[in-house]
Amino acid sequence: MARKMYFFNGDDSHPVQPTSADIILRQQLEYSISKYFYDGCDRTIQNLLSNCRWYVTTHASAMTLVIECPDQVTNWRILQQIVPMGTLLNQIISSAKIRVCPPEGQGVPFEMRVDELSVYRDLAG
Repeated sequence: MARKMYFFNGDDSHPVQPTSADIILRQQLEYSISKYFYDGCDRTIQNLLSNCRWYVTTHASAMTLVIECPDQVTNWRILQQIVPMGTLLNQIISSAKIRVCPPEGQGVPFEMRVDELSVYRDLAG
């Protein structure tokens, strides 16, 4: 059985280190998604987010909205709004995830893919 050998031009491979242009483009994408998401949220969710550290990251395999909560009460309120936030995020990018982080040392982060929304709607309803 003969083995096929494939040779790639150096231009065909992905760079090991992202270029400064790659980094700037990723930051602009994350900023634009964050702004679009926040502007689409209702006043209740905007107020909750203003009490948290939150950001969008595209470093992982899927875009992730990370919400770091300052206390357990805010963490609970954010979790109660996970379906409307997920619904909005799903309209932006269907492969996104939401990670809600409680205060450090007070539990583990909750993570949900926005394509799992039907499970959470069923539990809430």
